[in-house]
Amino acid sequence: MAKLATSVSMAAVKKNNNRWKKLKDSKYLLIMIAPAILYFIIFHYLPMYGVTIAFKDYKPFKGYFASSWVGLKHFRTLFKYPYVWRMVRNTFLLSFYSLIWGFPAPIIFALILNEVKNERGKRFVQTVTYLPHFISTVVIVSMVTMFLSPSTGILNTFIKSLGLNKVNFMGSPKYWRTIYISSGIWSGVGWGSILYLAALTNIDPTLYESAIMDGANTFQKIIHINIPCIAPTIITMLILRTGQLMSVGFEKVYLLQGAVNLEVSEVIQTYVYTNGLRNLQYSYGTAIGLLNSIVNISFLFAANYISRSVNETSLW
Repeated sequence: MAKLATSVSMAAVKKNNNRWKKLKDSKYLLIMIAPAILYFIIFHYLPMYGVTIAFKDYKPFKGYFASSWVGLKHFRTLFKYPYVWRMVRNTFLLSFYSLIWGFPAPIIFALILNEVKNERGKRFVQTVTYLPHFISTVVIVSMVTMFLSPSTGILNTFIKSLGLNKVNFMGSPKYWRTIYISSGIWSGVGWGSILYLAALTNIDPTLYESAIMDGANTFQKIIHINIPCIAPTIITMLILRTGQLMSVGFEKVYLLQGAVNLEVSEVIQTYVYTNGLRNLQYSYGTAIGLLNSIVNISFLFAANYISRSVNETSLW
């Protein structure tokens, strides 16, 4: 027994020594990663305590700790809002349509661009399609507004040249979602294709050689080689997008929003800004944001579970 205890003690000491040796050998790597760790702790984890104000009557001059608890008061206030379900529907539909039309666009673009053999032309197309990603949202909205202007817009000028009546696109609710989604696809398709192009370059060339020997054409190679090989990347990105199904970019929605299209453009994010920040109802805005985050996390877990059950590809 004494020998066994001694052996266990020596093994534990040796294990600790090995652990410290590994830490010592990696000290420079740890020093390099320390700022990133501190950043996430200070700006992402510590501020999470602020979620508690969703259950308090938060007063800035009293602070987090001195503000009184009110329980679920702000959540009940939200569901008493007359247009709450219209707001939730707008948020979901805008995200869902963006997912249906916007998610496949970079994949299709990457598959097409991958077949271009002219390297100079390929780089030119990539550069042109990447540029909109770096344009400010304010500038993009300004461009959209100018292009669709009922008086001087390019599109309405073309419509008038056909002998048709001009259309006030920005003032018509039925066109608003189409404008939002199509402008998002235009600005993001090039940048979004980078990941899929990188995945396509990792495909084994011998697969293409075998397919050519079997007489496969370009379309068949895309269907039977390209898409299956990048499927894990597509599924991973789809899961991540599903986790944002109730999150819509605030800036572009708010800039495109107006009194005439409010019935289709009022989403959770703009409502939080209007009531939480502009009207200084910080607790109310936090409660809405917290509820929205819980719904998004639920979608993320559900999508990850379904993906893991169907094809064994998941985030965890």
